[in-house]
Amino acid sequence: MNYQDKQKHPVSNLEMEKVTPKRIFEVGQAFFGSKLLLSAVKMELFTILSGNPLSAEAIRGRLNLHKRGIHDYLDALTALGFLIRNGLNSEAIYENTPETDMFLDKNKGTYIGGILEMANDRLYPFFGNLEDALRTGRPQNESKDQDVDIFDELYSDPNRLKQFLGAMSSVQRMNFKLLAENFDFSDYETLCDVGGADGSLCLAITNQYDHIQCNLFDLPSVITIARNKINKSENADRITLTPGNFWEDEIPRSDVITMGNILHDWGMDEKMKLLRKVYQSLPEYGAFIIIENIIDDDRSNNISGLLMSLNMLVETPRGFNFTGKDFDEWVKDVGFSSSDILPLTEHASAAIAYK
Repeated sequence: MNYQDKQKHPVSNLEMEKVTPKRIFEVGQAFFGSKLLLSAVKMELFTILSGNPLSAEAIRGRLNLHKRGIHDYLDALTALGFLIRNGLNSEAIYENTPETDMFLDKNKGTYIGGILEMANDRLYPFFGNLEDALRTGRPQNESKDQDVDIFDELYSDPNRLKQFLGAMSSVQRMNFKLLAENFDFSDYETLCDVGGADGSLCLAITNQYDHIQCNLFDLPSVITIARNKINKSENADRITLTPGNFWEDEIPRSDVITMGNILHDWGMDEKMKLLRKVYQSLPEYGAFIIIENIIDDDRSNNISGLLMSLNMLVETPRGFNFTGKDFDEWVKDVGFSSSDILPLTEHASAAIAYK
């Protein structure tokens, strides 16, 4: 409706009464709640509360916090749905919710807090420079004022690399499990996970299928960390660890090649180069699977995919997320016969290309 139409059909008083700024304030101040949760994960609040309800004073002592803000802090986390409180003020006892107990207790295998730890330490402050990223098109992270590759920078610090790998593992763990359960790998004998980080995808596939041999292909520094995790698995004999660089080396030939959150890191030219390398390394009837926050074709529903694309603006020189339609066009350009989308968790999907 244009301005003239609005003049002919003014908004009624009843409609005006339904218009409120509630959503504006919710999103505009969402960083308050975000930082509350991120700080609680960082300080391991949910880990110390797992199976161990505590008073505010006991929590304050365990976390070495000042007494001034402790009740507001814990009650705000309760109001947001991340804690359960019994009693009030000095009589209150706090415990985890079922969700925080399962997913944010660092001692559980279901822990997804790795990505939140990295969000607290890196993504939260860097995303605060979004205006600069939008104006300049340049990353706002450790490489902002240096002519360095962000991955070289990340991987040069063992502690930062370990946090990064933990973050990637935690955010993808459920996606990998759902992929193993919902994609039929029965006709494939070998799989290579390119940029496979700590090996979580290989473990998910070998746990689900007894016949598949997996190959974890990543940089030597990553392989060193992954080896510790893989060697503890009962399927270690079916997982090969291959050090290499997917830009410089050939991708190991396999029936299936997978990439988790790799393609979105790069610009258009790099994306197409990777797709061509994958195509050359697959046999006839092979499959290429990526696990990403695929944006819906209408670019209006998967907010997480759109926000992740903006995060690529903040984090990388040329990276961006994409739609299933984009992926279909790209893979067909390099020779794949068809593609499909397999929804996984709420915001992530597997995009599959068939040779």
